[in-house]
Amino acid sequence: MQNYLIKNISIVNEGRIFSSDLLVSGGRIAKIAPSIDSSGAVAEIDGSGKYLLPGVIDDQVHFREPGLTHKATIYTEARAAVAGGTTSFMEMPNTLPPAFTQDLLEEKYAIAARSSLANYSFYMGTSNDNAEEALRTNDKKKDVCGIKIFMGSSTGNLLVDNYLTLDRLFRESEVLIATHCEDEKIIRRNWERVVAEGRPLVAADHPIIRDEEACFESSLTAIQFAKKHGSRLHVFHLSTAREMQLFSNMLPAEEKRITAEVCVHHLHFTSDDYPRLGNRIKCNPAIKAPNNKAALWEALLDDRLDLIATDHAPHTLAEKDESYVKAHAGLPLVQHSLSLMLSYVEQGVISLEKCVEKMSHAVARCFRITDRGFIREGYYADLVIVDPSRPYTIGPENIFYKCGWSPLEGLRLPYSVTHTFVNGHLVYGNGVFDESQWGMRMRFHSEW
Repeated sequence: MQNYLIKNISIVNEGRIFSSDLLVSGGRIAKIAPSIDSSGAVAEIDGSGKYLLPGVIDDQVHFREPGLTHKATIYTEARAAVAGGTTSFMEMPNTLPPAFTQDLLEEKYAIAARSSLANYSFYMGTSNDNAEEALRTNDKKKDVCGIKIFMGSSTGNLLVDNYLTLDRLFRESEVLIATHCEDEKIIRRNWERVVAEGRPLVAADHPIIRDEEACFESSLTAIQFAKKHGSRLHVFHLSTAREMQLFSNMLPAEEKRITAEVCVHHLHFTSDDYPRLGNRIKCNPAIKAPNNKAALWEALLDDRLDLIATDHAPHTLAEKDESYVKAHAGLPLVQHSLSLMLSYVEQGVISLEKCVEKMSHAVARCFRITDRGFIREGYYADLVIVDPSRPYTIGPENIFYKCGWSPLEGLRLPYSVTHTFVNGHLVYGNGVFDESQWGMRMRFHSEW
C-alpha cells in the first residue's frame, strides 16, 4: 500500500483548525506534526491553501442493491460518495428482497465487500412479522449499525404499525433502533381530504399530505417507546419545527439515549421550491414550509439535532417525471452533501468546525464507530482534502450517480473535493478514481 505525506495543510478536527503535516502509513494516520520529514517511500501532497477533513460518515443512504439496480448499485453510489468526500455509509434495508433475515443482510455485506469504494454498514430490516429474526441482530452488536423501523410507509413499503411488534422491538433490542417517523393514519386522512377537492394533485401537495402533525405524532410515539424501555433510539430526517421540542441538548451526543438527524435537503430546500422542481424534490418526509427550515438550522446549531446525513435515495428521471401520485419519493444527494454544507460555511451560517462535527465526529460518537470519524493518530486514514479556491457548478457532466441527475443541478459550490482517502487508499484524486482497493465493513466498539 502506498504511503502519503500531506504537507502544509489546515487540519479541521475536534473544534480546531491548525496548520500541520500528516503521514498516512499502513492504512492509518501514522503521525500528525508541524513538520514531518519526507524521507522514505511516500507520495507527497502539497496541502497549501487547502483543508483536511475527516471523511464524512453518512448514516442514511439507499443504494438500491439488490433488486433495484436500474436506479443504483452499491458500486455506483459508493463511487459517487467518495467523489464528494463521504468515506463511510450506512445503508437501508428496503431493497428487493428487503433485508428481513440475517442471511439477506449478510448478502448485502458480501456485495459491498467486492464492490464498495467506501466503508459500509447495513441496517437490519423490520416488519410487523419478523421481530424474532430482527432481534437476532443483538448477537452482532459490533458488526451491524442497527435495526431500522419504518413507522411510516415510504419507498419499499416496510411499514411497522403493529404496536405489539413495536413494543417488543423497543423492549428487547440491544442495538441502536433507527426510525422513519410519519403517522400513517394522519397521512391517509390528509390524502382523503386533498383528493376530495376534486383536482389533480401536484408536488406542492406533498407537505400537505405528509404534514407536520404526521411527523410530530410519530416521532413522539417513537420517543415514548424508547423512554418506556430505555432503548437506544436514533430518529432519522427530522423535518419540522414542531418536532424540535422533542429533543434535548443537555447532554453531548455520545451520552444521549435518544439522538436526532437532519438531512441536507431539509436544510436547503423549502416548499417554495416545488413550483421550480416539482417531483424532483418529492421525498419522505416532505420538504415543508420555510419556517421549518429555519427551525432545523437553529436546532442543528444548538445541538438538539446531532448530525447531518442525506437519505440519498436515487430514482430514474422517468420515475420522477410521472404524475405526482405515481412519482417515486427520494433524492440523490450523497455526492454533494459535503460541498453543499460547505456552501453554508461560506455564507457564514455554520462554522467549518461545526460542519465537520455534524458530518463526521457526531456520527462516529452516536454510533460508536471504531477508529473512524476523527483525525487522530492510529485511526483509519479516512480523509478528505477540500480546496476553497476551486468552485464548481453541479451539472450532468460531473454527476456520478447511476440515475444521472441531481436536484442541485446548476448550483455553484465554493469548495471542491480534490482528494479522498479510504483506509489510507487514495480512492479519488483530482477527478481520477483508483479502484484497486475496496472499503471495509465498519465495526462498533461498545454495547448500548
